[in-house]
Amino acid sequence: MLWTLSSRLLCVNSCKGTFKSLIKVHNATFSSITFKQGSVKNVCKQSILQFGKPIVRPTETLAANAIATSSVKAQKIVGYWLLGCSGMVFGAVVLGGVTRLTESGLSMVTWKLLGEKLPISQIEWEKEFERYKEFPEYKMKNSSMTLEEFKWIWWMEYAHRTWGRCIGGFFLLPATYFWFKGWFNPIMKKRVAVFAALIAAQGLMGWYMVKSGLEEERFQSQSEVVRVSQYRLASHLSLAFILYTGFLWSALDNLIPAQKPASLAPGVRQIRMLAHSCKGLAFLTAISGAFVAGLDAGLVYNSFPKMGDDWIPKEILSLKPVMSNFTENPVTVQFDHRILGTATVCAISVLWLLSRKRQLPPRAHTAANALTAMAWLQVTLGITTLLHYVPVSLAALHQSGSLILLSFAVWLSHELKHVKRIVK
Repeated sequence: MLWTLSSRLLCVNSCKGTFKSLIKVHNATFSSITFKQGSVKNVCKQSILQFGKPIVRPTETLAANAIATSSVKAQKIVGYWLLGCSGMVFGAVVLGGVTRLTESGLSMVTWKLLGEKLPISQIEWEKEFERYKEFPEYKMKNSSMTLEEFKWIWWMEYAHRTWGRCIGGFFLLPATYFWFKGWFNPIMKKRVAVFAALIAAQGLMGWYMVKSGLEEERFQSQSEVVRVSQYRLASHLSLAFILYTGFLWSALDNLIPAQKPASLAPGVRQIRMLAHSCKGLAFLTAISGAFVAGLDAGLVYNSFPKMGDDWIPKEILSLKPVMSNFTENPVTVQFDHRILGTATVCAISVLWLLSRKRQLPPRAHTAANALTAMAWLQVTLGITTLLHYVPVSLAALHQSGSLILLSFAVWLSHELKHVKRIVK
């Protein structure tokens, strides 16, 4: 009887072992089939609970990694596109500066949204030249200009306008594609809408600026210099700088997000505030440079550090009302530009000295070094341009330098974007 009971227990245990083996084989087969299907949806539906926790299939991890990789790739593509847009705007600013310095901006007396018809034949060029002769610049300044000379300034303005339209296309087509692909988050969608509005406003302001140089009522005597309104020129440049800054900041968000420090040392918040102040000063100095260009104020006093024999020229407040001197008196405009440039380089130097004593994110130190070096280079370029009576090459470099300086200021403030409080 004992033998019979032992036999039965052995049989039961054997059956249990066999049953467990069958379950393992079944589960292994089931997992293999699920893995081959590669469907996250099916895996989620077929997950079983073991001790109250879901079993995560290999396909879930693979799919999650694939989605994350795709998201990062999309972010990088958007970032490079935004960086390209900022580069296009940079090129437009440089080309616009050269156009202004070569006095080519008033050669095209019409404006069409999709671009003017390109003259090909001799008859078409002569017809374009005849249109130019109807406006103040030819009548009061370039009455001896030949057709070949006109062609040169016309091509300069045509290149500037064509580049501006290319910016619109370079922005709009990818933006539309990325929007429908779902690559923009809610914040980026708002920025893209603002960028589109700024590009449109920039084009309209460009024509509004040119139009000011074509209005005969603005020039009553032969002694007056025919040029565009310095107010509209400054507005045109301001829009370009704002657009450039927005593109660059957004590109940095996507390509090299600001580093979040583990801890913030005392005094770092002041560095962040000073960085924003330096950025503002760089922007104001550049806009004051637009008034210098608009009034040809760089040709008034070509000495440094004094203006002639005086530190403060006697003509500085010669116009009435007094406030008009700051935007209409070439002497005052050049003086203001000197003061703003000096204040900017001093503020940036103080920022650099303080940054060396503070614990900042690693890239922030690099940005501070680059900003300081560029600030001193920009001052050197400005002084050299002034002493050499504003040659086109040096003046164009100086204007480009202002945008590079602003770029480094934007980079530094971006690296410090997470520094918002003082750790005590």
